[in-house]
Amino acid sequence: MSKIKYELLHVDKYSKARRGRIHTPHGIIETPVFMPVGTNSTVKGLTNDQIKNIDSEIILSNAFHLFLRPGMEIMKDFEGIHNFMNWNKPLLTDSGGFQVFSLKDRKISEEGVLFRSPLDGSKIMMTPEKSMEIQQTIGSDIAMAFDECVNAKWGYEYMKDSVDRTYRWAKRSFEAHKKENQSLFGIVQGGLFSDLRQRSLEQITSIPFDGFALGGLAVGEKYQESEKVLKEFGDKLPKDKPRYIMGIGSPTMMFLSVENGMDMFDCVLPTRMGRHGTALTWNGKLNLKSAKNKFDHSPIENDCNCYACKNHTRGYINHLLKRDEMLGKTLISIHNLYFNIHLIHKMREAIENDSFLDFKKEFFSNSTYPLQN
Repeated sequence: MSKIKYELLHVDKYSKARRGRIHTPHGIIETPVFMPVGTNSTVKGLTNDQIKNIDSEIILSNAFHLFLRPGMEIMKDFEGIHNFMNWNKPLLTDSGGFQVFSLKDRKISEEGVLFRSPLDGSKIMMTPEKSMEIQQTIGSDIAMAFDECVNAKWGYEYMKDSVDRTYRWAKRSFEAHKKENQSLFGIVQGGLFSDLRQRSLEQITSIPFDGFALGGLAVGEKYQESEKVLKEFGDKLPKDKPRYIMGIGSPTMMFLSVENGMDMFDCVLPTRMGRHGTALTWNGKLNLKSAKNKFDHSPIENDCNCYACKNHTRGYINHLLKRDEMLGKTLISIHNLYFNIHLIHKMREAIENDSFLDFKKEFFSNSTYPLQN
């Protein structure tokens, strides 16, 4: 099998929520899907078996960080990331655009972005062609076109120039991408300006990418601003290809994204919260560092089938956190990822039964998560 194939299985009658299936060279991805983030070819603190045991169907890794370390020489020697990390399921790499543009010392030109390596200060020119070379060497199932990820608050004129530059870079990415068993997604930008989002949508979808993403959200804008973009443009992306919103993973944002026709999303939130002692539960967030957990014999969450809940108590995890033991952070990360992934499983079932909006209402009425961030 070469590139991915997307099947649209069902659309909820009362919303834009979609139930689909993506076929990849390394297996099937049921959608909607939450993708755990494995920046450095590892989901922080978890083994591959632990990731698989929480029913993760795909993980995301970071092209920019892998380019810096271990470097493409080592990635070539191992013949790609699947061999390198011994991962036999689907994997997506981002283009490095977000990481490059988050650097302070950078210069943007038509050619690409010139920046200094955060490792040794050497100058690096990241171009669409270079990003494609890196991602093809990494060998992910899904690669992302190189785009300019800008702050949603930047001015109209700069955003307009950036949208057009992202389009030119997208064409160059498409032309430079030659790997037959790797799919390539294009990224729609435009910030919070509806006309520029529309302009970028028309530009990027004119290129026959294998899937499409909404970029430039989850970068500090208000919930209402994200909501406006998703409601206006989520369902405008091609219906016969996967739709990916980058960098979201809170229950609130996942419901909003799925309701407006998105299929894929990723976020470091579950593992980052886990490392800081906070668990995601069906009732809301739970601070396991709190002293009230010291004598608690119950699991993080009753009726949860994750490894942490089946084997350990809140009291034990509280102790691990107080002693700064790695296991405590790992156990909460396992639980949080399990929570996100199984919340998505419930969304899939609701979509199939045309009851997505009912499920959303029930979820927020029984938890302390905000209906709006």
